[in-house]
Amino acid sequence: MIDELDVAFDEDAERTKPRRHRAGKGGGRSAAAFVLTFVLLAALGGVVYFGYTKVRGLFVAADYPGPGVPSVEVVVPKDASLTEIGNELVKVDVVKSTKAFTNAAKDEPKSKNIQSGTYNMLKQMKAKDALTLMLDPKSRVTDGITIPEGKTAKQTFELLSKATGIPVKDFEAAAKDPVALGVPDWWFKRTDGKKVSVTSEGFLFPDTYEFEPKATASKILETMVDHFLTVTGELSFADDVQKNLSVSPYEALIVASLSQAEAGIPDDLPKVSRVAYNRAYKEKIPLQFDVTTNYWLELNGKDPKHSGSLLQKEMEDPKNPYNTEIVKGLPTGPINSPGRAALSGAMNPPSGPWLFFVAIDKSGRSAFAVTNEEHNRNVQKACENGIPLCNK
Repeated sequence: MIDELDVAFDEDAERTKPRRHRAGKGGGRSAAAFVLTFVLLAALGGVVYFGYTKVRGLFVAADYPGPGVPSVEVVVPKDASLTEIGNELVKVDVVKSTKAFTNAAKDEPKSKNIQSGTYNMLKQMKAKDALTLMLDPKSRVTDGITIPEGKTAKQTFELLSKATGIPVKDFEAAAKDPVALGVPDWWFKRTDGKKVSVTSEGFLFPDTYEFEPKATASKILETMVDHFLTVTGELSFADDVQKNLSVSPYEALIVASLSQAEAGIPDDLPKVSRVAYNRAYKEKIPLQFDVTTNYWLELNGKDPKHSGSLLQKEMEDPKNPYNTEIVKGLPTGPINSPGRAALSGAMNPPSGPWLFFVAIDKSGRSAFAVTNEEHNRNVQKACENGIPLCNK
């Protein structure tokens, strides 16, 4: 049997030859072949289109039509990628597919601004609407809290309790085991032969935090410890102080906390650290830093005092393990949580023979001295500038 398409092509070939017009069925066969070709091509086109739509359906991201139904909380981890955020949304049925969310995010430049935290969302939302909601600050339910540099653990617990509603005693209980909070045990080692105070003091890094509404006291403190480890890791704090200063990281942390408490302005942090190192390790004399007496007063539920108001019996209290008035060397542990600048200053103190310093004006700027006579002149200058030291 001859294929009709072959006949059509044969007829086309014959039309290229010189010939006379013929009457009969040849013209009918040609028309039929044309119609049949058109029908077949149309059918083929339909098959191709149907196949395309089916294949395209396999690659179009599944999405809900919206608008969504109440209600669910979504937790976005810190530094989560858009894909990871999409996965979290799928997990709690906010969006139908991660792909739909990431596709919506590609079309929205602000999507890179999605912050970690907890969000109030709807279930079964259109991915684009879910993205829009996550970019709205009002949808976030986490509470931000700032812990200033130089706050003691006790002060930090009070700030955290006020912000979260978690009782102070819960933070105190969680803080009793700093290793359980993530502090490596090698931090609690000293090279000066003095006793180590194994506490969380010094490891609760000062910064602004946003905690999940259901976060526990332990989880909150773990987050702060983890931030401390991140910052000190970025500074190469532990390695540098051992290599360049020949002190343990714990001793350098103590110095950082002392300078954080004593320095009135950031520029003085490194020089205050140098004074501490000089007195503790070179001269081997008591530091005589009044802030350690105030720290002991606070631990015993008493209010801190200005240096000029401290009593001699308070400064020389033999029960105070943080005593630096009559006890040589560094105290038993940090007295607050120092910030990045104080840590850096304790790592990189300037070279110099200074053994004394005193705040000489109300801006907090200190004057540094090598001899006691020079120091006394600086104290006199401070008194002339209204610093209450000379009534001591």
